[in-house]
Parts: sequence; C-alpha cells; structure tokens
Amino acid sequence: MKIALLGYGKMGKTIEKLALEKGHSVVYKSASDFEKGFFDEADAAIEFSSPESAVKNISKALEAGIPIVCGTTGWLEKYDEMVNLCEKRNGSFIYASNFSVGVNLFFSINEYAAKLMAPWKEYNVSVEEIHHLEKKDAPSGTAITIAEEILKHNDKKNWKLNTSEENNLNIIAKREEDVKGTHIVSYESSIDTISLKHEAHSREGFALGAILAAEYLKNKKGIFTMKEVLGIKE
Repeated sequence: MKIALLGYGKMGKTIEKLALEKGHSVVYKSASDFEKGFFDEADAAIEFSSPESAVKNISKALEAGIPIVCGTTGWLEKYDEMVNLCEKRNGSFIYASNFSVGVNLFFSINEYAAKLMAPWKEYNVSVEEIHHLEKKDAPSGTAITIAEEILKHNDKKNWKLNTSEENNLNIIAKREEDVKGTHIVSYESSIDTISLKHEAHSREGFALGAILAAEYLKNKKGIFTMKEVLGIKE
C-alpha cells in the first residue's frame, strides 16, 4: 500500500517507521513547513497534524479520491461538513479520537460499565486524562469519546472541563512531561471507588491502529469507525 502522511510530527514519523516495517511505502509526506513526494500516487492518506490543518488535509484527500484516516482532534465542529464531502465524492473516511487497539477495547468496556452502573445513583462518575505538555487541545478527544459514551447511560446533562457541578460530568485534564496518554474513569461513592484505566506506553499503539484503519479502507466506500475495523460488536 502506498501511503501519504499528512502531518509529519512524532506520530507521522512513528507511522512511517511501522508502515515500512509492514511492507508499505510512503509516497508523500507534508507538514506546515515542508512537502515531499507525490500525493496523487497514494492508495490511502493518514492524517495526524493540528486542529488548524485537519479540515484542509481531509478535504484534500477526499477531493483527490484518496481514502483518508484522521487521528487529529480538536476540529470536530467541522466533522459533519467532512462527512458530507465524503458522501458527495463517494469517498472513504475514518475518524477516530484514538486509533489504539487497546483504547478502542477500553471504549467498549467503558460503555458496558456505564450501563452496569446506571441504576446505582450513589456513584459519581468522572473522567481524568493526562497527556504530554505539547498537546494543544484539552480535554483530549479520547476523553470526550469516553464521556459521551458514559452520558448515553447517565443522568448527567453534559461533560465539562474541571467542573464541580453535580449535573455535569467532570473531565480533569492534566499536562505533564513525556506522558503518551492516560485515561481514567472513576465511579466514587462514600463507601468505595471503582476505576477503569488505560495507559499508553508508546505512540506505536496509535500508529499501528491508524495503519490498520488505512488497510481496512482498501476497496471500500463510506464512513467507518474503529469498531468496524476491529470487528467490535455493539
């Protein structure tokens, strides 16, 4: 598979390394300050850039008829616009707040736990996320996905960052040196606390998941999710 990398920071470089190890080739790569290769030769594009660049990069791929996998967060106010463009162009598109196989399994565990805990009103649920100092958006897209799955089965109205309001789900966002990504869901009562935790040890999990998603899009048209890529049933 010939891959275009839209965004060539730490994640883009990790994807390149693992893609080459899997026998793929990287025919194009770009960042804010450089462009190298031939975009139109790509069989799939993988996008890990910045919230400011994501929509432009996704549009570029869809307009060119190249399947696009996007892992950039912080731009989702334009998500429906990108879905409409994908449908208009009969394209292929996967967005995920996190491509790690482990995190996507965690998403399903989290939703199951939320269903299980729903009748037990004495437990207050919260979400905590910890990332590296360079991460621009807060809370993380992964934390938002976790919160949205909880809210489907909870009486809280919405999620809010660093809130003490009882009717909103509190997301605590922390930025620390060299943290790849940690997410913790806690159900706390006066008697005990139940916690679910996912901790990434390297960027390779995110990169491998993105490559899996790009491989999945081969010969497919439409909008897909990581649940479909991994065969996770609802």
